[in-house]
Amino acid sequence: MLAWTRSITRPQWRALFAAQAGWMLDAADFVLYIMAIPLLQKELGFGPKTAGLLATAALLASAVGGFAFGYVADRIGRTKALMATILMYSFASLGSATAQSIGQLLVWRTLLGFGMGGEWTAGAALVSESWPAAHRGKAIGFMQAGWAVGYIIAAVAAALVLPVLGWRWLFALGVLPAGLVLWIRNEVEEPAAAPRRALGAGTLFRKPLRATTLTAVALSSAVMFAYWGLFTWLPSYLAMPVDKGGVGLGLVKSTGWIIPMQVGAFCGYVAFGFLADRFGRKPTVTAFLLAAAVVAPLYGLLARSPAILLVLGPVLGFFGHGYFSVFGAMLAELFPAGVRATAQGFCYNAGRALSALAPLTIGAVAESHGLGVALSLTAGFFALGALVVGFLPETRGRELVAGEAPAAAVGGRPVAAGIS
Repeated sequence: MLAWTRSITRPQWRALFAAQAGWMLDAADFVLYIMAIPLLQKELGFGPKTAGLLATAALLASAVGGFAFGYVADRIGRTKALMATILMYSFASLGSATAQSIGQLLVWRTLLGFGMGGEWTAGAALVSESWPAAHRGKAIGFMQAGWAVGYIIAAVAAALVLPVLGWRWLFALGVLPAGLVLWIRNEVEEPAAAPRRALGAGTLFRKPLRATTLTAVALSSAVMFAYWGLFTWLPSYLAMPVDKGGVGLGLVKSTGWIIPMQVGAFCGYVAFGFLADRFGRKPTVTAFLLAAAVVAPLYGLLARSPAILLVLGPVLGFFGHGYFSVFGAMLAELFPAGVRATAQGFCYNAGRALSALAPLTIGAVAESHGLGVALSLTAGFFALGALVVGFLPETRGRELVAGEAPAAAVGGRPVAAGIS
């Protein structure tokens, strides 16, 4: 089963570790806010709508950052762009610890979001171009699994730090990822498949790439609305008192149920990569999204006892996260080298921008109908994503070579020669 690992070189493993660690620590920094929402609301005096607005601001900024750093990565290289984004989100988390008002917190969370979006773009391009086609899905699955590990780190840190030292010290811990940059600078190589020359971002909106770009944005928008609407509010839902529409576990106890869910997420990310390399990108992502559409409302409406949480939590984690592993591999395989990172950054993060209203929307619905009902609404967006993916071509097995113009249009029409 592990025989395939012998064909992977040391530089390829290092590229994967750099992107995975960057994404893991990125996740931890972002999720610290989600864990701290109840205390922030109490100390700074704001309600669910404002809490959702702060999350929305970070997501909008991540969309801008993802596109901007995709453009940067196509010009200065994947590793330099990755280092810049890690430094940005690390020091933005430290800055969040100094916030004295909602306005100041908004500024720091926006800057953190900018770095967060850029990190995924640079890391995904680095891994996609470093790994061979036969195992690219697995590599992206392992990279994406870093999010689950980071989520667990944030949950444990919140349980240990929040009750004793408060949210400021929790956010201050977010500066630690900056140390990863020193290792990346010395140990990680630029991939051979990186572009020999960059193309303008306008290439994405001209034939033959335009239809592919818009369809990929529609896919990422649907699934990210579902994801951010569900998982931004899930910790608060578990911790919230029953008389306010929550499960009533409290902050510390809710962490105990979040961790099994993120273990399920880790398994989902990794399993998706193996399944996508075996059966193809499209059938695998369709199956995951349809399963998430079933499990999400069940969890939102039935999660009232430890037994249900124990059974449904890891399942929701598995299907509610695993499909994200499609984006790193499939987006790289859909676009030519000279605009690949730009395309990955735009398509993935434009979806994040369009989905940025999800935390605010779910917060608003929760105020009138309860958080459990609000969370169940995300099922429709999972199902929509399963429908949209049918309009993209299957890309399993495509080699990525600098200067190559792979078939990238909807329906499998090849990209015009000369786009590289």
